[in-house]
Amino acid sequence: MKLLLKNGRVINPANNLDEVCDILVENTRISKVGKAITNNADEILQPFGLQDDRSGNSPTCQVIDCGGKIVMPGIVDMHVHLREPGREDKETVATATMAALKGGVTTVLAMPNTEPAIDCVENLRLLKAIIEKTANANVLVSGAITVGRLGRELTDIARLRKEGVMAITDDGSSVEDNGLFSMALRKAREAKVLVICHCEDKSLSGNGVVNRGLIATRLGLRGISCESEYKRLQRDIQLAEKSRCPVHIAHVSCAESVEIIAGAKKKGLKVSCETAPHYFALTEEAVLEYDTNMKMNPPLRSKNDAQAIKQGLSRGVIDVIASDHAPHTISEKEIEFDRAEFGVIGLETELAVSITEMVHTGLLSWVELARKMCFNPARILGIDKGTLNVGSAADIIVVSADQEWLLQKEGIVSKSKNSPFIGKRFKGIVEYTICNGKITAYQRTG
Repeated sequence: MKLLLKNGRVINPANNLDEVCDILVENTRISKVGKAITNNADEILQPFGLQDDRSGNSPTCQVIDCGGKIVMPGIVDMHVHLREPGREDKETVATATMAALKGGVTTVLAMPNTEPAIDCVENLRLLKAIIEKTANANVLVSGAITVGRLGRELTDIARLRKEGVMAITDDGSSVEDNGLFSMALRKAREAKVLVICHCEDKSLSGNGVVNRGLIATRLGLRGISCESEYKRLQRDIQLAEKSRCPVHIAHVSCAESVEIIAGAKKKGLKVSCETAPHYFALTEEAVLEYDTNMKMNPPLRSKNDAQAIKQGLSRGVIDVIASDHAPHTISEKEIEFDRAEFGVIGLETELAVSITEMVHTGLLSWVELARKMCFNPARILGIDKGTLNVGSAADIIVVSADQEWLLQKEGIVSKSKNSPFIGKRFKGIVEYTICNGKITAYQRTG
């Protein structure tokens, strides 16, 4: 089966391509990228979804007219909580990957804080078996740094790597013990596996639930200081430098963190980082109505912090935009703010929020956005994704960039509905998601 994408504005961050051209997909790979690609004369060219009326057979080559649309690589989201195994009431591999495809995400990196945690080969094999049977998109797996993510004993990092984990992290928790974390970094370097750091000093964040400041005081809620993030970030980078181990910093939320990372990069250290759309699209003022869909960790920060995140993306300090998709049930969210779980979903909205806040405002070009959401995460993980190069995997999305839409709760595909963007309007909707050469999601617009 062949697929021909015609007349789209093709965005390839691997070679800074931004021009109108065609893409031919054969089987699971991109075979041609160029102007006026025509297929063999003896093959039937038909629009997507139509058949050859004369024979009743499916066309040999499906054609999508992408005129006026953005064509870019499928998103590689390197921070997703699938919840399976153990919390299938929140999300499953099947539901999460369906939500991902709707949002233009073709590859996800699963975090290890499942029940049980992905802290041993047996649990890893359990999750991989579920992925093989039920995943609708590409799913990569990260393993835990410590057993049970409890920060007391290291997992067998080398065995987990050999069995196929793409990264190690205790996401949701930081490894408090300096010596233990240093040992983990050395073992990760030896195993050639990425370390993802959740930067939170619990002695500073304590039992906080929102950003520390005037809003927290006004609401009578305990605050989480920026210091709890950037102090731990400083420690993690220092230990990584001593261990000569690359690290990736998760969910950067405040101005100080951006500057620390900028300094580390200027020094030549192998540090990469990500932020999530809610940290540049929302501020702490969003919690004024006690909406628990605005509760996440780290918390929504000040206007100055949100602006610093935007500038960090624009300056190239922040490498990646990821969703930190964290589904929770109604009973875990629709309770008192103090008691509600941290976390929000984001697979279906991360691209649209980023287009609206970063591209339409001129802070990022389309190539730069594709670099943050596709190419950079693939490069950091060391996988052959995130490009539209000839020979690369045919993970492609077609986006109607100016199409405005409203996020409604009933339209959410994810099993959980805890989005901070319900009721908000965005520009940019994914019309087609092509994963491994097959059209896996299709939305009509206009």
